Amino acid sequence: MTPFDHETDRRAALRCMAWAGTGALWALSGGVASSAMLGSPGGAGHAASFTFLQLSDSHVGFAKPANPDARATYREAIAKVNALTVKPDFIIHTGDITQLSRDDEFDDADQIIRETGLQVFHVPGEHDMLDEGNGKAFLARYGKGSKGAGWFSFDHKGVHFIGLVNVADLQPGGAGRLGAEQIAWLAKDLAGRPSSTPIVLFAHIPLWMLYAEWGWGTDDSAQALGHLRRFGSVTILNGHVHQIAQKVEGNMTFHTARSTAFPQPAPGTAPSPGPQTVPAGQLRSVLGITDLTFRRGAHPIALIDSPLAS
Repeated sequence: MTPFDHETDRRAALRCMAWAGTGALWALSGGVASSAMLGSPGGAGHAASFTFLQLSDSHVGFAKPANPDARATYREAIAKVNALTVKPDFIIHTGDITQLSRDDEFDDADQIIRETGLQVFHVPGEHDMLDEGNGKAFLARYGKGSKGAGWFSFDHKGVHFIGLVNVADLQPGGAGRLGAEQIAWLAKDLAGRPSSTPIVLFAHIPLWMLYAEWGWGTDDSAQALGHLRRFGSVTILNGHVHQIAQKVEGNMTFHTARSTAFPQPAPGTAPSPGPQTVPAGQLRSVLGITDLTFRRGAHPIALIDSPLAS
């Protein structure tokens, strides 16, 4: 993938962060993802094949000035899900479910999300790999039927979903890595599938080099994404950066989700990444949910900001 080599590219990405939001209802139909306001039945007024949700970076157990109670804001996010007029088919959680990979944190997170009554697919974040077994606690809960460190795929109504793990072998500076074994599995998983198959790929750390100085990218993502270039529609979902950034490269649309716990600074606006404390009363305006709807026909992805505060 191509990093931000030019200031204009970076400004464009930051503009995306400013106008895009986590209340986007992503609709996948006919291989193309589009979105509408969270909670709007059917989104833009077209019949949708199905909808699903992306949650990310709930950090259950986090309790610092940036958010004194991440459990509470996670519950608020789930309340938003339960209030949806059109119920999604399932939820994808793109990692950092917990803050410290503790059993009580996983227990609380499970109890909160269970209130939706929906099936949930998990990939780990680096905060879910902090136990002595380097992710064994995560795999014991969410890794049934997965390969390696927790990667897997499934099909739903004609769409092929792929969950990847890029936090098991973090590189110096914090960049993610998939590794040769996982990339070989991905190639095998995709082999023989028609190029018309819609693909949704999700992982924790962005699969494009959003900001190399902070390790916001995956250093071997180009090798993995090379196997996806023949497909007509590829949507790639990530978390980790706790803010919205979007990139379109050929047939691939990349999207990062906001956290339900706390924001992080925009790339290059602080000495380093990490929990960002915002003025009192503004926290919920920078947290949220991504709701995706699969629609028939060729529609571009449009993101509408709908944070927890809305």
